[in-house]
Amino acid sequence: MNILLLAEHDGQILESTTCCALTAARAWPEARIEVLVCGHEVGPVAEQAARLAGVAQVWLADAPHLAQPLLEDLSATLALVAASADVVLAPHNRFFASALARYAAQCDLGMVQDVLAIPAPATYLRLRHAGAALETVRSSATQHILTVRASRFAPAGYGPPQPIQPIAAPPPTTRARRLRTTAVATRAPRLQDARVIVSGGRGLGPQFFPVLEPLAAALGAEIGATRGAVDSRLAPRNRQVGQTGTRVEPALYLAIGVAGAIQHQVGMRNSKTIVAINKDPQAPIFDITDYGLVADLFEAVPQLLEALARDTTAQA
Repeated sequence: MNILLLAEHDGQILESTTCCALTAARAWPEARIEVLVCGHEVGPVAEQAARLAGVAQVWLADAPHLAQPLLEDLSATLALVAASADVVLAPHNRFFASALARYAAQCDLGMVQDVLAIPAPATYLRLRHAGAALETVRSSATQHILTVRASRFAPAGYGPPQPIQPIAAPPPTTRARRLRTTAVATRAPRLQDARVIVSGGRGLGPQFFPVLEPLAAALGAEIGATRGAVDSRLAPRNRQVGQTGTRVEPALYLAIGVAGAIQHQVGMRNSKTIVAINKDPQAPIFDITDYGLVADLFEAVPQLLEALARDTTAQA
């Protein structure tokens, strides 16, 4: 049994999602697990992957056009080493899901996305019907292709370094090209890794960040947003939580002025603890909260900040 794991990284550091996906790969006992690292000048990332416990070998595809790979280039590189694998998996994100889906289509195979658990080899648990139901899927495909929700698996540890095998990446595609890259002023949020998330809805209006940033700073949280807030240009797209955004499972999720449409609930309902502040007592968000406060958020949030400050002072 051979398993190929596509590594997620930022060009310098291996993301923790890769470590969690490696744990998912261990659902196949005694399988040989190999890792594929794609990028440019990512030798240090490959060295980190080679020290993951349970990894037998790391494939390193290093080329300038893989620094920010197009979908076509990543799937073509994946195809180089995936042919002999019984299982191809990756941490779930939009880009990896699209790359594996493209590879699966080229192989005339199916794919299982956003797997929550692997109770047995070739058996996968995932959400269906906008998160309202759990589905168990058993695959009989000749090659299993899947993405896994990293937050559902504990990160793998480290062990002795294993061999790194460089491979020549296919030439860049001629069917597509990147026109431009726009740098953002701040780092991209890592919502899927955050232990605490403070999300806001459209009702915050222009006070979206002025209200949420102090609270997020006090809690060490990332800031999320509903689709309505994003569509109103109150927050960037990479902060959207929900069915068409990022699906998260933090230890604490604070929904500030969030109505709780089903599309948003899909992305956050599996959070360990959910707290909501909304002035509408009939808001759907209260159906799934552990703690709810019916109040004007513009009054409640400053009061919460004052309470947090007092608590911090008392502990000092």
